[in-house]
Amino acid sequence: MNSSQSARRDFLQLLGGTAGAAWLSAQWPGVLVAAQHAHNAVKAKQPAAFEVLTADQARELDALTACLIPTDDSPGAREAGVVYFLDRALKTFAAEDLPTYKKGLDAVQQFTGELFPGVPRFSAANPEQQIKILTELTADSDLQKGVPRRGLPPGTTDFIQTLRFQTIIGFLVDPSGGGNREFAGWKAIGRDPAYSFTAPFGFYDKDYPGWQAAPGGTEKK
Repeated sequence: MNSSQSARRDFLQLLGGTAGAAWLSAQWPGVLVAAQHAHNAVKAKQPAAFEVLTADQARELDALTACLIPTDDSPGAREAGVVYFLDRALKTFAAEDLPTYKKGLDAVQQFTGELFPGVPRFSAANPEQQIKILTELTADSDLQKGVPRRGLPPGTTDFIQTLRFQTIIGFLVDPSGGGNREFAGWKAIGRDPAYSFTAPFGFYDKDYPGWQAAPGGTEKK
């Protein structure tokens, strides 16, 4: 299964419940702003500075998100600039999650060293080791129930759940708001990047998150 298929499946699972859909709807304006920020960052000629994350935290999150949505025959989280999306999110609409990220990154580093002695951090692990680490952190059924698996450092469960959710949102967010590079996200869920509302849609669609009039068109009455 390539990154696009996996992201699409996970996206549908995440938003299949009321809580996920309600969160995305409520945070949509902030999500689009974070997407625009990520879009600008990945296209900048010089590496963009991080606003909240330290260089070490950004390096680890980049490695983790790239493992969650890897690059294969289609773009992954790294190409979509997800780490920059997360950085802006943690400054704005997801600021309350910053302690979860800090504690979780420390926990992942601790777990990495326990699983592979001599490997100081997740980003220093080889691809096979990274997959093993992430599998151990996410595969246990108790993780889905919000119950930390025995042996996981405190803070790991909340972090992995939050990171997975926000990584997928950052990857799939609508590029019409300046989102992920080269429409990687919408290509993953099979949406035409050129899609926009046209007749017979009208004023009754105006409150739909992400609504916009067709280029050169006017609002239908």
